[in-house]
Amino acid sequence: MQTAFTLRPFRTDDLEEVMSINRACLPENYSPYFFMNLFERYPFTFIVAAQEKSLAGYIMCRIETGFSSFSLLGISKKGHVVSIAVLPKFQHKGIGSALMKETMKNMRLYKAKECYLEVRISNISAVGMYKKLAFDIVRTIRRYYADGESAYVMAKKLSVRSP
Repeated sequence: MQTAFTLRPFRTDDLEEVMSINRACLPENYSPYFFMNLFERYPFTFIVAAQEKSLAGYIMCRIETGFSSFSLLGISKKGHVVSIAVLPKFQHKGIGSALMKETMKNMRLYKAKECYLEVRISNISAVGMYKKLAFDIVRTIRRYYADGESAYVMAKKLSVRSP
């Protein structure tokens, strides 16, 4: 059975619940200032998935200017998925994919031409989801995480029409 959820913009009163999801799902945790700074700078790419009266997940991003993952010489605006998390009881129900699609659509409001993220190489489920969303592994960063695990950098060009 599909879990009913809605996507909506992050609101400041969501902060504690988003931080709780972050702590429950990821070893990388951030300060309240970090969350709020990203929200204030890039509000269209900070989205939550609401399920009944609570949150099931969130995604937060920033927009950067840098070398394109798809061209040797090109500089472009890129959307960087800083953090995405879905509570375990809501995983594998389409919430992560929906969050990704919505934020990629909204990245274009900031003129981003591509989206990228880092993902633990051991997170087979997430890597599979990103591949289904047409992300490519563009490189590996050895010992990226504090615990020494490596990360794949995965990227996708953002088209004008679809995520």
